Amino acid sequence: MTAPRTPTRNRRAEILRAAAELFAARGFHGVSIEDIGSAVGVSGPAIYRHFSGKEALLSEILLDISERLREQGARLVTAPAVPESPSGDAYARAALDALLHGHIDFALANPALIRVHERELDNVPESARRRIRRLQRLYVEEWVTVLSELYPDCPPARLRAATHAVFGLLNSTPRSAGELPPQAMAPLLHGMAVASLAVLA
Repeated sequence: MTAPRTPTRNRRAEILRAAAELFAARGFHGVSIEDIGSAVGVSGPAIYRHFSGKEALLSEILLDISERLREQGARLVTAPAVPESPSGDAYARAALDALLHGHIDFALANPALIRVHERELDNVPESARRRIRRLQRLYVEEWVTVLSELYPDCPPARLRAATHAVFGLLNSTPRSAGELPPQAMAPLLHGMAVASLAVLA
């Protein structure tokens, strides 16, 4: 009888996860290719089979974060869970609630990615940086569109500034990780974000 085959590990995904953790802990310039290889149990040069270097690794990490958030935002605002007896702005409020929960879940699950995103964008090559910025703008505009339905008299620039401020709050998870369990931190972040957006009224 032939022994069952061991599933092949997704080495590329392992490398990305390890690099994100190391970049978050030590900073981009404090991590070598050899460090990343050691973290996944291969030699440093073996990393080059998957990535051309550290900049390529960092670019893919940040592009992946930005793409995932943009896709998530577009999906959440398309069909939010609406109360059975909706009010006039129920869809917009449900969409905002979905965006908040989605971002909070991401931030609580990925504090290392949030830290890398905050600190290391300047170390990404210009072409990749432009793509990341474009994805980020698209994600922000999902929020601005929803907020404009809730606060139609508020100028877009103010809505955009408020969105970035809320991101700052929600993306604080690298600094609060371990203080509270996720099940306690999530409603705290949600309540604070809702309260901060109320000033737009």
